[in-house]
Amino acid sequence: MIGEGDSKEAKIYLIIAFIIILAVFFAVVFSGNQFKQAYVHHDFLDEKWLENLDERDSVSYFFGLEKWGSLIYELDCNYTTYLIITTIKTIVMMDEKELKDEIEETVEKALKLGITLDNNTKISGERMLKNGHKTMYIVYNGNDTSKNSYEQVRVIGEVWNCGNSGTSIISLGFSQISDNSNNNSKINTTYWEKIIGDEGGTFGTKGFQREDGLIYNVVCH
Repeated sequence: MIGEGDSKEAKIYLIIAFIIILAVFFAVVFSGNQFKQAYVHHDFLDEKWLENLDERDSVSYFFGLEKWGSLIYELDCNYTTYLIITTIKTIVMMDEKELKDEIEETVEKALKLGITLDNNTKISGERMLKNGHKTMYIVYNGNDTSKNSYEQVRVIGEVWNCGNSGTSIISLGFSQISDNSNNNSKINTTYWEKIIGDEGGTFGTKGFQREDGLIYNVVCH
């Protein structure tokens, strides 16, 4: 017969075994849940493009099993221009529908910044980045009403899944293309081209066909 002392000892061994199994489980889960923040390599940032280190942000949920982080690259000139790269790691990677929803939500954030978008100019499609990922994007023309002068802008929302890092990437690019504050009605797409340009010239040939486009060169794995 098993005595009372033996029974208690068996329970203690079971508890210890359970704790060990639980520790091993979480070790395996967390080791496979390394979070890699997508970014633009400094080789593609010229002297005017800088990361705003004060705006770096990251959050984790469910004991670190789900995470997100964002980086903001800004252009140091009279034209308000920036690129936000957000990386999301979830327990189950987003599917195509969720990615499309993220594009819409990402671009809608621009509306909260005093931006009005022209739905008639909306362009959507897919392209390949230099890292081999196929993305989905939407592009709008719009106007910035947050300044004293009425400025024309362009906005892109672009998303993709990175199977290598187990993350979903959301890019929001914004560029002012006019400068009416100086009574200059000429359209300047130079900075916009830098954000969205690629080798294939997806968004146009002259100026847009380039190897150093920022989103095109995002590093995510």
